[in-house]
Amino acid sequence: MVKSHKSGSDDAWEGVVEDKSRGMLDGANMYHFVKLRRADGQSVKVRIGRGLWKSIAVGDRLVKQPGGDPIKA
Repeated sequence: MVKSHKSGSDDAWEGVVEDKSRGMLDGANMYHFVKLRRADGQSVKVRIGRGLWKSIAVGDRLVKQPGGDPIKA
């Protein structure tokens, strides 16, 4: 079973970027990921869009509201 790192439309989260990565998981498409440290201390890896990935750095805060896309806060 493969766990998707892509946020669902109803998901909500926020955290501080710990690491950025990208990869061609299927051999044809480039996927962009960030590792976030949430307020409760948990680390999660989520997939984000290329534009946002290029505009953030380690230490930036990201927020995702239900029904929206992740944004830099």
